[in-house]
Amino acid sequence: MGALTLRLTSLTSIFAASSSVRPSLLRRRSRPLSLPIRRPLVSNLSAQSTAAEKDAAPEIAGNQKARVSEQAITPRSQDFNAWYLDVIASAELADYGPVRGTMFIPYSFIEKEASHVEGFSPELALVTVGGGKELEEKLVVRPTSETIVNHMFTQWIHSYRDLPLMINQWANVTRWEMRTKPFVRTLEFLWQEGHTAHATSEEAEEEALQMIDIYTKFAYEQAAIPVITGRKSRVETFAGASKTYTIEAMMGDRKALQAGTSHNLGQNFSRAFATQFTDENGQRQHVWQTSWAVSTRFIGGIIMTHGDDAGLMLPPKMAPVQVVIVPIWKKADEKAGVLNAASSVKDVLHVAGIKVKIDDSDQRTPGWKFNFWEMKGVPLRIEIGPRDVSSGSVVISRRDVPGKQGKVFGISMDASVLVAYVKDKLDEIQLSLLAKATAFRDSNIVDVTSYDELKEAISQGKWARGPWSASDEEELKVKEETGATIRCFPFEQPKGEKTCLMTGNPAAEVALFAKSY
Repeated sequence: MGALTLRLTSLTSIFAASSSVRPSLLRRRSRPLSLPIRRPLVSNLSAQSTAAEKDAAPEIAGNQKARVSEQAITPRSQDFNAWYLDVIASAELADYGPVRGTMFIPYSFIEKEASHVEGFSPELALVTVGGGKELEEKLVVRPTSETIVNHMFTQWIHSYRDLPLMINQWANVTRWEMRTKPFVRTLEFLWQEGHTAHATSEEAEEEALQMIDIYTKFAYEQAAIPVITGRKSRVETFAGASKTYTIEAMMGDRKALQAGTSHNLGQNFSRAFATQFTDENGQRQHVWQTSWAVSTRFIGGIIMTHGDDAGLMLPPKMAPVQVVIVPIWKKADEKAGVLNAASSVKDVLHVAGIKVKIDDSDQRTPGWKFNFWEMKGVPLRIEIGPRDVSSGSVVISRRDVPGKQGKVFGISMDASVLVAYVKDKLDEIQLSLLAKATAFRDSNIVDVTSYDELKEAISQGKWARGPWSASDEEELKVKEETGATIRCFPFEQPKGEKTCLMTGNPAAEVALFAKSY
């Protein structure tokens, strides 16, 4: 018996009142009108559609078993264990996979796509012994999921009616990094990854571009990181992809961070795994695919983009605590009044949807608490002392504006006044962090027209932007001689004729070079 892979598509009501937020796989049939909702996958893989969703397609060639959802369920009284397995299969909660466990992939799967195995071989962690016995086939601790996804897609996709098939999952992956850096480059990391299959190349390209646009909006609007979006060079394209789109962020040390990617896989994996469907004319076709991901690397990006000598500086839209209240008293008879006022302020802000916390501990001084919550990156601090209680006001300090400049006295405790002020300041901080990061990025990008200028810019720790139409070999020469790589060919391109900085030949695009994490 093979391994089970979870497919939680039928227990929506257990997790949420609305199907729009169910924690399961999304199988989407129509094209989205705007930003699609991608449901997170709770395990390695997930689901095909229910029998009711399909039009009884006759194309089940290659499937080893009939549709389990059409089979009768063994009565509980007859065979409890068989009933249990029938319910799981018929409700499409899980499917049988090629290996026990969701974190392993047969090595033969990795080998099926030539460029994929070549690109990932140095980073693979292999399992050769299990349960005290040598395995018949070594297993790979999952570095990414394209291969195992395609194996399951071959079981779930038969007809054009099954397309597009789109899954989304949160999963841990392992890549054998020699030099690690917390959140940025680690042996194991958590990421969100999506995999889609389409009937046409145009749909796959649209999906890949749509996802990099979603990641770009997330970076700008939530993380306040002004990424540059573009296409990777052939050298830097994901192993096994036809095209890779990326968002590149400039960190505080001016190194580049690849913060998210979206890949148009073409038919590379579907041909390797024979992932096919019968089209409307009855012809067998290979699917067109995409995959896309962001990871906990984004946390490192937020730290290195916004942080300062005092510690973290979190964008309000992402901060787990947006406002911390520090009550201040010296005499015992002042404590109750101050704490009551602090509690009332907390309730007012909480009701307004603001994430707020009171630090009313007795063990630390107010000054220590100020420093601690600044280090934690909390966007706003509210101070309440006996005189503030008497005047019905509070003192508010901004994390992004240090010292007295960021402190405002006498803000009324009146609910309407306080809530409006706090929300306005949180919005200001969000925009301020983005503006500051954008100004820093733009001031450290140099336009170059020759290789010498490129080398000079990189030696100064800056990014170099210049026309490029040179070969892959010349791109590798730049990396060897400067340590910089092509981060992307930005989507936003200058107009007019261009001349390649390396060869002097005509160039259609400018490329962005930088050292990176």
